Amino acid sequence: MIGEQQNIKTPISGNQLLTANNLSHKFDYELFNNINLSLEKQESIAIIGTSGSGKSTLLNVLSTLLKPFAGEVLYKNKNLYSLKQNELLKIRREDFGIIFQAHYLFRGFTASENLDIATFLSGEALDEKLLKDLKIDHVLAQGIGELSGGQQQRLSIARVLTKKPRIIFADEPTGNLDKDTANIVMDTLFDYIKNNDAGLILVTHEEELAYRCDKLYRLEDLKLQELK
Repeated sequence: MIGEQQNIKTPISGNQLLTANNLSHKFDYELFNNINLSLEKQESIAIIGTSGSGKSTLLNVLSTLLKPFAGEVLYKNKNLYSLKQNELLKIRREDFGIIFQAHYLFRGFTASENLDIATFLSGEALDEKLLKDLKIDHVLAQGIGELSGGQQQRLSIARVLTKKPRIIFADEPTGNLDKDTANIVMDTLFDYIKNNDAGLILVTHEEELAYRCDKLYRLEDLKLQELK
């Protein structure tokens, strides 16, 4: 549950994957304060907001890429920001899947080789159905430079899902996609979390897609406002 309560810790249940308590962050100005959030198994949460509202920063804090100014993020009943760096990196590498706006693909390799690197690092087998669902199974022999922006985005998503993360953090995963392809990507993400007892936290500016998530919030005036 997400709310605006101050100094109230969200209780942890057996279904919860991630819990954030009283998160605050600022740079030269305050972005958000005293945000409480919890993500359960098989649940999807979307966060929308205007440019500069802090939604991507919030996602970075939740995914451990950015330490919050105040508050805590709990995973497996441990405060992630109290862990040693090697423990934190292990969780991020094995349990978290982060989909960036940039693709971060290895441009000197083919699409297939990019996926091979992911399977080698994770020890997981390549999911042929996943590639078909994302409609990229026919481009595996092509170099990254030969792929369209949309194909590169879907390949980067396939690479993330290949390692079987428990939680997916997605920053504008459909930003470069047409409506039909965006729906294919969202269908794939929703199917993944349902079939793997995983969770999804999504930042997007596309409200139509955001409303497809189980919960929808707007980050505005430093707080998360419930829309759904």
